[in-house]
Amino acid sequence: MLAYLRTGETAAVNFVDGTEGLLMAPAYAVPRMLAREGLRFADFDFFEIHEAFAAQVLCTLKAWEDPQYCRERLGLDAPLGAIDRAKMNVNGGSLGCGHPFAATGGRQLAALAKAIHERGGGRGLISICAAGGLGITAIVEK
Repeated sequence: MLAYLRTGETAAVNFVDGTEGLLMAPAYAVPRMLAREGLRFADFDFFEIHEAFAAQVLCTLKAWEDPQYCRERLGLDAPLGAIDRAKMNVNGGSLGCGHPFAATGGRQLAALAKAIHERGGGRGLISICAAGGLGITAIVEK
């Protein structure tokens, strides 16, 4: 066994009325998942963040770091914080490895499980934006 799927979370955003971006749902799912599990970004060794577009990842990272966005959109008292970029998509993300439509989650899960196994253990976070304003996130560990 390379790693275990600890938990996951989903979210959806209303992008039709223009109040939120089409690919921002993971920004909502991740804080709920972390709060439920009692974890912070500092508790992770790896982050697999799907790059539907390079700018989308930057928007999500900025949202988690922005006090106003976190307060007004996510209902948080403080920013979620910054991710250590050296821990993000360490073996190449969707832009570098490919984005097999409808199989991105499988590719990310396999890449993260392999990275955790090769390290001898650890914890990773998966964040995927999807068409229709959907977001899927998960925690993988060993």
